[in-house]
Amino acid sequence: MNQNPEGGKAPGPAAPVAVQVALPASVPVVTYTILALTVIVYLLQLVTGNAHAPDLLTLWGAKASDMIRAGQLWRLITPVLLHASPEHIIFNMYALLVFGTGLERNFGHWRFLALYLLAGFTGNVLSFLLSEGYSVGASTAIFGLVAAEGVFLYQNRGLFGRQFGRAIGNVIFVVAVNLFLGLSPAIDNWGHVGGLLGGLVFTLFAGPIWEVRQSPLASGGGPSLVLGDRREPREVITGAAVVLLIFGALAVWGLAGR
Repeated sequence: MNQNPEGGKAPGPAAPVAVQVALPASVPVVTYTILALTVIVYLLQLVTGNAHAPDLLTLWGAKASDMIRAGQLWRLITPVLLHASPEHIIFNMYALLVFGTGLERNFGHWRFLALYLLAGFTGNVLSFLLSEGYSVGASTAIFGLVAAEGVFLYQNRGLFGRQFGRAIGNVIFVVAVNLFLGLSPAIDNWGHVGGLLGGLVFTLFAGPIWEVRQSPLASGGGPSLVLGDRREPREVITGAAVVLLIFGALAVWGLAGR
């Protein structure tokens, strides 16, 4: 037992004090815009005839390895706008809402857009390298969002306290279940893995790392503390460049015939 020099008990540690911290709050306009654009493209698929036919999907920009080798490089990103069934688009757009709205508030609009596009690209690059035939769907980008959520939680685990274990457990569960379901021959699991890796690498270098700061606008009893991002814009650019360099090099290797 600690004692002070006069023989009394030393004062114990101060009791924790609850404080209000303002969380990022903004309308996730990029998430809503991506969702609306994807739905519009799917409706256009429907009005053009047999919306789910491989020939039509290939014409519209599906990932087709032979066509990518022929120089149609846009097929490394356009598949994120195409879907092969009503269930396919419903599931992906639901996942976009679940993960995208919170991530966009935490990442900011432009960084979130970069994350989505880079994950879609990296997913289709890995699919191009390791699988033949065609594939479509936003799940490459969605898996990147899930990976980003996991890395974001880990990098900011000190702020989440006891909630961290449950939250990261949910992310791991979602990834494991969906990769297991992706073992079906009809599902392009390499695209999922590629999107996962793209989201993971980008967020490791460019994801927000929060710190608690004094709010300059605190008044009227509102929160006196806010969460600020320690990341510099150059770090976000570096993260995007690293992803593009790695997966761009893999794409070039694939185009060269491996």
